Amino acid sequence: MQIKLAFLNLFLIFLLTQCGQVESNTAREDSGQPAEKPIMVGAAHFDQYLPALANKRIALTVNQTSLVGSSHLVDTLLQKGVEIVKIFSPEHGFRGEAADGEKVEYTSDPKTGLRLVSLYGKTRKPTKEMLEDVDVIIFDIQDVGARFYTYISTMHYIMEACAEFGKELMVFDRPNPNGHYVDGPVLDPQFRTFVGMHEIPIVHGLTVGELAQMINGEGWLENGAKCRLTVIKCSEYNHQKPYSLPIRTSPNLPNDQAARLYPTLCLFEGTVMSIGRGTDFPFQVIGYPDPVFGSFSFTPRSIEGVSKYPKLENQLCWGIDLRNKKGDLDFTLSYLIDAYNKFPGKDKFFIKSFTRLAGNDKLQQQIIAGLSEEDIRQTWQKELEIYKKIRKKYLLYPES
Repeated sequence: MQIKLAFLNLFLIFLLTQCGQVESNTAREDSGQPAEKPIMVGAAHFDQYLPALANKRIALTVNQTSLVGSSHLVDTLLQKGVEIVKIFSPEHGFRGEAADGEKVEYTSDPKTGLRLVSLYGKTRKPTKEMLEDVDVIIFDIQDVGARFYTYISTMHYIMEACAEFGKELMVFDRPNPNGHYVDGPVLDPQFRTFVGMHEIPIVHGLTVGELAQMINGEGWLENGAKCRLTVIKCSEYNHQKPYSLPIRTSPNLPNDQAARLYPTLCLFEGTVMSIGRGTDFPFQVIGYPDPVFGSFSFTPRSIEGVSKYPKLENQLCWGIDLRNKKGDLDFTLSYLIDAYNKFPGKDKFFIKSFTRLAGNDKLQQQIIAGLSEEDIRQTWQKELEIYKKIRKKYLLYPES
C-alpha cells in the first residue's frame, strides 16, 4: 500500500511539473517577445566581402580587438585562403601590448610570420612603397566613440593614402559603446592634431564605418580627395542598443565602465590630476596628492605594457572612485570644474595638452572664469546642432 501511495505521489508531482512547464512556455509565447538577436560585427559577414577579396593582395589594419567570435580576423582570413601580405598596426601595437604613447616599431608576427608595419612610430600614413604590393586595405578596430581616441586618426591617414595611391579601403564596422548620444565642443580646426583631426564633438555618436563615410563625404581628406570605400555593416545594431566590449580596446581601457567614462575623464589628461593610470582601474578614478579631493586613495605605479611612468607615480592620491557608479555615465564637465575649484594653485592645474584634447582654447578659459557647466554648454550648442544635421547624412544604423 505504501509503495502504491509513493508511486501516486510521484505521478502527481510529475503532472504538476509538466503543467508548470506548459504554462511557462505558453506565457512566453503569449508575451509576443521574441528573443533578441545578438549583434553581428561587420567582420562576421563573410558572404559580403570574401568574394571581393579573391585574387587580391590584402593589408589588414587590426589589433587585439579584431575578433570574429573567439578567433582573430588574421587567423580567420588565413584559414579561408585570403592572401594577407602585411599588417598595419595602430597605437598600442598589433597585440595591444604597448603602453599609451609608446612608439611601435616595425617587426613581424611570430605566430603567422606576417610583416608588421607600425603606423604609430616614425610613419603614421602609409607610403607609396608600403602599398606597392597591396590591392585592398581592411580596417577592423574597435573604437569607443571619442574624438581623441587615436584609432580613428589612423583610419584617416589610411583613407588619405588609399585616395592618393588608388587603393581600396574596406571598413569592417563595429558598434560604438558611446554611440547613443552626441556631446561636447566641436573641434576648432586651428587645434587639429593626432588626438583630434576632424570637426566633430568630443562624443561623435558614430561607428567607424559611419565616420569614414563622413570623412569622405565632407571632403576632409587632403585636397578634398575621396578614397574608394566599402563599409561592411554590423547587423542587429542601433545607436541606442547597449554594447559590452568583449576585450579591452587599449591597455588603459580595461572594461565597459572605463570606456563609458573615457570621454569625461580624458580631459583630465590635460591637467595635473591622475585618472588612475598605473593602477588596476584606469579611467575610473580621479585623484591628486591632497585629501581635499576626496576620501578614496590610490597610488599610481609603473606597469609594463600599460603605463610607463604614470602621472604622480608612487604618490598617494586622494579623490573619488567611479568604478561602481551607476546610471548616467555620459559626458560631463562637473568633475573637471569641481576639481579645478578645489585645486589650491589654480595657475598650475591645466597643462599644455588640455587645449589639444578640448579641441579649442575656450574651454580652459571658461573654467578659469568660473562659468557653470550649463553656461559652458550653451556656448557650443550652435555648432553641435550643425554637426548633428551633418551626422544624419552618414548614419548606417537607426537612432533607436
